[in-house]
Amino acid sequence: MVKLIAKTPCEGLLPFSAGGCSLTEQAPEAITSIAPEKGREKLVSDALKASSGMAFPAANRTTGKDGNRLIWSGAGQAFLLGPVPKTVKAAAMTDQSDAWAVMRLEGENAEAVLARLVPVDLRAVTFKRGHTSRTMLFHMACSITRVGANAFDIMVFRSMAKSAVHELSTAMRSVAAQLG
Repeated sequence: MVKLIAKTPCEGLLPFSAGGCSLTEQAPEAITSIAPEKGREKLVSDALKASSGMAFPAANRTTGKDGNRLIWSGAGQAFLLGPVPKTVKAAAMTDQSDAWAVMRLEGENAEAVLARLVPVDLRAVTFKRGHTSRTMLFHMACSITRVGANAFDIMVFRSMAKSAVHELSTAMRSVAAQLG
């Protein structure tokens, strides 16, 4: 009888380090999509704040911290990375845990690495801690969130994990070569 073994999206691919940066896989307890019903946004935000301590995030922003973070993911939608939330009747909630790969790029040259792959200005002067963007990572749709002075969480579809690791590690090697 075949035994199935659960694997993370980046298993065997990460961690990786080069160019003053490290790329590691993050494993949130759960990823839940939350979309408030039209006109019920405040009710949902209040319910989330009461149950998890975080309000629904504004566009291109996050609330919370590592292990329990709400990330804006599009118009009227956010992802909760952390414990499975209590059901909120005024919102559509969907478990997305198996659909995403979450990686953290951190280090003094993280901005330089991402500048090679992302068409968004991620410099700290414009993209501060708690800012997030739905954008492209080379040719892949992604979500990028600044979680520290030199740290970014990157979410790509699980099916693109290997491609994302390849592109990020190539950019990391490029930065390393440029630095000599």
